[in-house]
Amino acid sequence: MKRPRHRSGFLLVATVVFNVVLVANEAGTVAQRASERRVANPGETQFDVQVLRPSGGPVIPIFEGWYQNPDGSYELSFGYFNTNTEEVLEALLGPDNFIEPAEFDGQQPTRFEPVPEGDRRHWGVFTVNVPSDFGDRDVVWTLRTSEQTLSVPGRLTRAPYQLAGWEFPGRTSVAPSLRWQPGAPVGRGPAGVRGDLVHAKVGEPRAIGVWTTRGAESSDDERPISVKWFKHQGAGEVGFSKRIHQVQAESWGEPGNWVEVTTDVTFSEPGEYVLRVLAFNIVREFEFQCCWTNGFVPVSVAP
Repeated sequence: MKRPRHRSGFLLVATVVFNVVLVANEAGTVAQRASERRVANPGETQFDVQVLRPSGGPVIPIFEGWYQNPDGSYELSFGYFNTNTEEVLEALLGPDNFIEPAEFDGQQPTRFEPVPEGDRRHWGVFTVNVPSDFGDRDVVWTLRTSEQTLSVPGRLTRAPYQLAGWEFPGRTSVAPSLRWQPGAPVGRGPAGVRGDLVHAKVGEPRAIGVWTTRGAESSDDERPISVKWFKHQGAGEVGFSKRIHQVQAESWGEPGNWVEVTTDVTFSEPGEYVLRVLAFNIVREFEFQCCWTNGFVPVSVAP
């Protein structure tokens, strides 16, 4: 595979650039600007693979890079590295999980999966949309897990962090397309597409489906599309009847024909949730910041 012009994001090896910031644990200082107290300068690494453990480690927020939308606005892409191989960590929105400036808070995940099988971490899990005139300001994501408070700044001023987004010139691989129902808006790339509110009840399986396909520009790509479900936000446990799907090329026949992928979702507690669905080609493309699409759907769960 030909490498792209930019290798943006962070890898879990000695050459990784973890632009992570450590802030004081005291509640009164958590809100300090992360960029003021760096522990790893650009070109250096604060963590290596020795940080991996079954449990007890923190989640490291990661800035992947940025790309521009057709309307002139920008997407700042963020992922995370749960340093545990077995332990799932949760950090609800609030003092343990927030984004500054506050106007951009609320898109980040609250559930953090362990190191995924066959990969190093979780890439481009969500984006923050900023206006075309955002300039050189920072968007800072702060997480407090396992008694460690870590932050990362996202910014537009570094050209090496520019991402392709959803189109990859010179590549035969493209991000799959997603939509939540026929005729609904289509999403491609890390920013993805958001569905309408779904209603469910505690303990009652709720069928939720998403539609996927590949466009005509990838008519020669006969690889399956992998579709994986996640709890993105919410206080209770979420179970999926089938969490990972493989959509074979013959399922859609011709490029642009959509295929529905459905799973039954069960919620343990009432409240407001967000589910994320990830559509991708193969795992090894992630480290090249290619080629996946996120979908998000809010769910209101009644008792």
